[in-house]
Amino acid sequence: QVQLVESGGGLVQAGGSLRLSCVASTSIFSISAMGWYRQALGKQRELVATFTSGFSTKYADSVKGRFAISGDKNTVYLQMNSLQPDDTAVYYCRYSRLGYDSWGQGTQVTVSS
Repeated sequence: QVQLVESGGGLVQAGGSLRLSCVASTSIFSISAMGWYRQALGKQRELVATFTSGFSTKYADSVKGRFAISGDKNTVYLQMNSLQPDDTAVYYCRYSRLGYDSWGQGTQVTVSS
């Protein structure tokens, strides 16, 4: 099993920045995809950003131009700039490879207005 540990969440004012990290218990170079998802209170979990083994990236329209996903060895990052109150959610890391999925425990991001 692949274990994922997220960190970097916290409380920030609108317009601020945070950098989330997700450390995997294995190398991420043989993945199918890795990504960040978020779930706000009372809402469904949604995709924020992903990248594939070919390092092609995909972003939700709501975060394009503000968030950036990147990866290195066994860690995937999410740089979040110009944060807004609507970005408040629990952020989850996801690892996918050959039909296998693993999720982290989540890290809370709260953006105050």
